[in-house]
Amino acid sequence: MLRSGADKVSVNTAAINNPELISQVAQRFGNQVLVLSVDARREQGEQHTKSGFEVTTMGGRHSTGIDALWWAQRAQELGVGEILLNSMDADGTENGFDIEMLKAVRKVVNIPLIASGGAGKLEDFPPAVEAGADAVLAASVFHYGKMTIAQVKQTMKEHGITVRESSPAK
Repeated sequence: MLRSGADKVSVNTAAINNPELISQVAQRFGNQVLVLSVDARREQGEQHTKSGFEVTTMGGRHSTGIDALWWAQRAQELGVGEILLNSMDADGTENGFDIEMLKAVRKVVNIPLIASGGAGKLEDFPPAVEAGADAVLAASVFHYGKMTIAQVKQTMKEHGITVRESSPAK
């Protein structure tokens, strides 16, 4: 994909199955191209991880037993350039990003962190950035016309958050 012109690639299950893949990609292509997608959720019932946030695969259907904070830290040590943190608990709820999870991951990594899962209204975006996200991701709210990207950018600006201006069409 990179040789075909992609700027970045994202890995999830492949990196869980073979963590050295992170180092291999980072060494060969540079860590700026590598995004680790972490699908994490709160553990239910008896906790098996120190943080209470567990990494999952298969869209949150498969438990790995891996602590999400440990995995984020380990991936950073291995050379990943960014982390896309998907809250499987918040995803699709439109009740806002998982601020507690974002803050917890931000405490253990210093690489760019992208918040994903839970956006439902314009007011959901600034708290994610204030919690430590460098970027925010939303999908269904745009697909279903609940809001526009311009509205999100305006809301962010109103909260004193710097946003990138759109590039002119070519």
